[in-house]
Amino acid sequence: MIGVAVISVAAAVIGTYIITRRLVAISGGITHACFGGLGLGYFLGINPVITAAVFAVASALGVEWLSSRVRVREDSAIAVIWALGMAVGVLFVFLTPGYVPELNSFLFGNILTITRADIAVFGVFTALLLAFFGIWHRQIIAVAFDRDFARVAGLPVTLISTVITVFIAVGIVLTIRLVGVMLLMSMLSLPMMTAETRFRRFRPMMLASVAISLVASLGGLWLSVYVDVPCSALIVLIMSAVYLVALPFRRR
Repeated sequence: MIGVAVISVAAAVIGTYIITRRLVAISGGITHACFGGLGLGYFLGINPVITAAVFAVASALGVEWLSSRVRVREDSAIAVIWALGMAVGVLFVFLTPGYVPELNSFLFGNILTITRADIAVFGVFTALLLAFFGIWHRQIIAVAFDRDFARVAGLPVTLISTVITVFIAVGIVLTIRLVGVMLLMSMLSLPMMTAETRFRRFRPMMLASVAISLVASLGGLWLSVYVDVPCSALIVLIMSAVYLVALPFRRR
């Protein structure tokens, strides 16, 4: 339960920036690019989380580089990374001898695969994430809402964007085994979309996202004890239900 709470807090903080910057598509591209790292890890016989993290960071920085340096449209860069990651993953999973039993855990999530070491790593990650947001709070808000203004104001836009992109990539890799590749985008967007129906300022939106994510995640975990359904699916269903309830009452 502690692990789910920590993961929910980190996902909500990252997701608030993603929604504010309108980067949901990028998070989806990174998530599916991780599949290439998972396949490579199984093929080489090493920890697939390590190779997935390498693929995630490389794909995130690759999208940033293609869109800013090569002047490729961001949605086109995401499509390339998305398709390439899935293709590489399918290739290496097919080439891996025997059956890969843990693959379903990464695709659809399985909380039983999360160990105490994973929780400790995610705790350190969450602490670093919160510290970064606490120190650079004003600069992050400026970059999130208006990058051109932040650049004119002399703020380190490239540095902040790159660091947060790496945080997003690592956070996605660490969260995959809870909700899986297929459902991770929902966890990174639905709580923030729900908070956005009532709040427009960054800090209240982030705090509301954390609360919604915690309630939905712990509620899905509790329900999974009584219903023989993976908690990842229940978490996303609860988040979706909360969003649909909040939608008619959104501020105009």
